[in-house]
Amino acid sequence: MCAPMTTFADLGVPEDLVGVLAADGIEHPFPIQELTIPDAIAGRDVCGKAKTGSGKTLAFGLPLIDRLEQGSPKRPRALVMVPTRELAIQVAEVLEPLAASRGHQTLTVYGGAGFDEQVKGFADGASLVVATPGRLIDLIQRGEAELNQISCVVLDEADRMADMGFLPQVEWVLRHIDTQHQTLLFSATLDGVIDGLVKRYQHDPVFMEVEEKAVTVEQMTHRFIQVHEMDKAKVAGAIAKASQRTLIFTNTKRAADRLTRDLEDIDVRVKAVHGDLPQKAREKGIADFAAGRLDALVASDVAARGLDIDEIDVVIHFDPPPEHKTYLHRSGRTARAGTKGLAVTLVLWNEELVVKRLQRRLGLDDLPIVEMFSNDERLADLVAWDPRDAI
Repeated sequence: MCAPMTTFADLGVPEDLVGVLAADGIEHPFPIQELTIPDAIAGRDVCGKAKTGSGKTLAFGLPLIDRLEQGSPKRPRALVMVPTRELAIQVAEVLEPLAASRGHQTLTVYGGAGFDEQVKGFADGASLVVATPGRLIDLIQRGEAELNQISCVVLDEADRMADMGFLPQVEWVLRHIDTQHQTLLFSATLDGVIDGLVKRYQHDPVFMEVEEKAVTVEQMTHRFIQVHEMDKAKVAGAIAKASQRTLIFTNTKRAADRLTRDLEDIDVRVKAVHGDLPQKAREKGIADFAAGRLDALVASDVAARGLDIDEIDVVIHFDPPPEHKTYLHRSGRTARAGTKGLAVTLVLWNEELVVKRLQRRLGLDDLPIVEMFSNDERLADLVAWDPRDAI
């Protein structure tokens, strides 16, 4: 007989917040939530090692909101710092209904948007602020925000903030919080500079780690398809049209724009996301993709950082990634929360040697590169056939 599944109530989450989750169809915690929520609700500092897509937002969000007090003008009571604008928006979307159920206002703060609305949010007494560090510092230095009533700080995706050069700004903010407060830190890695953050800014933290599964191969189907230059976009379009949500990676922003135009020409509902686009256009593209209004999203690697959408069934490497770690990072977005996914690499004739080296590094060198054209019926269901049969 199977043991009953853990519920959020079992972890100490109050009934009213459990009800908000249940209304959204969320009834059972992910492993990182099960590990960290009890200690965080008890008020302890928590250091969690877990990757994007593991359920970290609720892992820190539920304890934070359970202990959250009402903010006052310019003085929030809780702060979540994240590396990108996209992640700030996504985290806020998860936490807003929970905070609102207790009468708290949530404010999202990031660069690339006007100051006025963010200034008004602080003035109106937002209890919870989700922010990128740079814009937050601007508002503090202008006297529009103060941190002298903060009772909980969350550092989400700390390793990415380090990778993107934001740690000096993160530490500036942390040094300006002079109240006693709880600190929750989540990161995919905990060595080097992240270990330094833990030692300097957390007090006797509880360390929790979700054991990494071999999502790279075992939880994914991989296909390597040889294509012809003039037919390449049409192959990507055929795959996207046969799927629910397809995330397509290019190696440059220019290539992303060109591919987006080519896909639109063959009636694929698609938008591009990269750093040269206006912030509002990026936000709308991600929101449309998450809501299922697009067949595909074309992204550069940098723009996809912090993109936290679970229901991606196909990742297409339109341009083969430069190295195997990039392949794993891109492809892992289609095998989230225990689901299986499909990763497809499109290969031009002059990229074959590079891709074969990539396959060896990934342990996928037993998979042949199969030539296909955009009218190939197999593109409608790439999981249903074995490429070894094509030899």
